[in-house]
Amino acid sequence: MHERNRSGSPLHWQSQLLLLIVVPVCCVWIFLQATSARVFHNLIFLQAAGLSITFGLLVWLTRSATGYAAATGAVIAACLYLRTPGWRTALLPLVVMLVLTLTATRIGRARKEQLSTAEARRGRRASQVAANLGVAALVAIPIFSPSSRTSLAILAAIAAALAEAAADTLSSELGQVFGGQPRLLTTLKPVPIGTDGGITLAGTTMGCIGAAIVTATSGIAFSFDLKTSVTVFFCAVLGLFADSFLGAVFERCGWLNNDAVNFLSTLIAALAASLCVSHN
Repeated sequence: MHERNRSGSPLHWQSQLLLLIVVPVCCVWIFLQATSARVFHNLIFLQAAGLSITFGLLVWLTRSATGYAAATGAVIAACLYLRTPGWRTALLPLVVMLVLTLTATRIGRARKEQLSTAEARRGRRASQVAANLGVAALVAIPIFSPSSRTSLAILAAIAAALAEAAADTLSSELGQVFGGQPRLLTTLKPVPIGTDGGITLAGTTMGCIGAAIVTATSGIAFSFDLKTSVTVFFCAVLGLFADSFLGAVFERCGWLNNDAVNFLSTLIAALAASLCVSHN
């Protein structure tokens, strides 16, 4: 769903709450990792620092996000790499997700500006980054030493969260351009373009394709078998429809803002993937 909430919204506190949850928790864990790693003697930590800073700079220099948002993205990237270091890292699906969403955001921008649904030219805000990527980062932070079974569930949760974030953005951004008249998920009645909870066949299809691409990348990065990859994909699609349902019911009523809806939908996808993989 397209982001339309602004700092003046009465629900802006939800966006701030997400930032206060995601960023400090990630920073504390990174600090603890740095302390235990004795920073300058740990190659993995140095790699995480270099890659995350590079990631943040690229996002900022391409005007894909504000400075604070780029910094938030860098923190999240560091968490993902520290949890999945080396060549088979969660940064691979993260980068693929970023490329897909940025491309979708730029397609048909003139039409989106006419509809007043285009993303701000200065890029995404920090709360939007936390809302879309926060779940993947929090899932990456281990509370207990996981068994191999739990590790697979965690990787599946990260993959599903990233795939859902890609699916949501593609379905919204491309649905506005190619989807025609949207219909409200809960009633299937026609609604104006940009309505919370409105879906189109073209937008949903594009979202599913985006989820499949990110899932396939995650499958390569994490060495998923076919069953796990299929599970991750369907959980991401479940999160996509959950996003539209939350938008149609709670966002339209003024109970949730778009950041909260995006965070909850990625959480639903991650939890579903983790539970399904754990019980298989």
